[in-house]
Amino acid sequence: MESRIERELRDRIIAWVLQRAEANGGFIERSELADFHLDGDRLPLIDRGRGIRNPTGFRSTLSVVQTVGGPYDDIESDDGLIHYRYRAGDIDKGDNAKLREAAVTGQPLILFRKEEKNIYTPVAPVFVIADDPASGYVTIALDESFRLLGSGNDLTEPQRQYARRLATQRLHQPAFRTRVMLAYETHCAICHLAHGSLLDAAHIVPDSAPGGAPTVSNGLALCKIHHASYDQDLLGITPDYEVRINADLLAERDGPMLTHGLQEMHGRKLTIPRRKADAPDRDRLAWRWTQFASTGH
Repeated sequence: MESRIERELRDRIIAWVLQRAEANGGFIERSELADFHLDGDRLPLIDRGRGIRNPTGFRSTLSVVQTVGGPYDDIESDDGLIHYRYRAGDIDKGDNAKLREAAVTGQPLILFRKEEKNIYTPVAPVFVIADDPASGYVTIALDESFRLLGSGNDLTEPQRQYARRLATQRLHQPAFRTRVMLAYETHCAICHLAHGSLLDAAHIVPDSAPGGAPTVSNGLALCKIHHASYDQDLLGITPDYEVRINADLLAERDGPMLTHGLQEMHGRKLTIPRRKADAPDRDRLAWRWTQFASTGH
């Protein structure tokens, strides 16, 4: 297949995957990936039991699955790059040949992070920037610019900082959102809105603060208006899972959005995940509640 045409097909596929995931709330199900059609022809974007997807006619790999402890184990290094292991077997044939060829073609790939059985967070586009047969890995970067660095092993400190920032933005935050959406069954914990594209994974303790780990217990599934209100201390949540609205906001008169969207949430109890381990951490809520209360609300 001509390189330009293959790039156009990949761009279309990536756009569909990201749009579909956004509609779901940040994730995509295996069934959707397996039943993908392009121009009327079925083109599965993932293989069952295989972590490397190489469609017929594509010169190099289209997608890889990020797993830990499996046959396609990968290592995410502290420089923001991913070292993805070849499949067992001949490194010059089959899946391995096309995976290694991705370092030559420079074509974009999709990285599917497996969050739980049949649920994936897509990260795309990503690029294979280096191939190391001696170690049995290719190196995957989240930005095409890293292809200019050759092996990707000799990054300057500013380059490492950029790569780590990309990993936070494009790898860790989307995965955090997926895990939170799954825990809350894609519903806002306050108003129960169930449209995934209108929901965010809000941090209780910001990720920039101590204790702001991207764990489900430090997250809340909130619709965009409640997320923004929470971040601006117009809405608070007590350690006992009760919603409180800023006193000044309660006194305002402005229309149905304010009345029904915010004021009527005052005193409402959060809907929390079924799994106890996923419930909002009360200590973190107490820390955040102190921030809310200290502003005189």
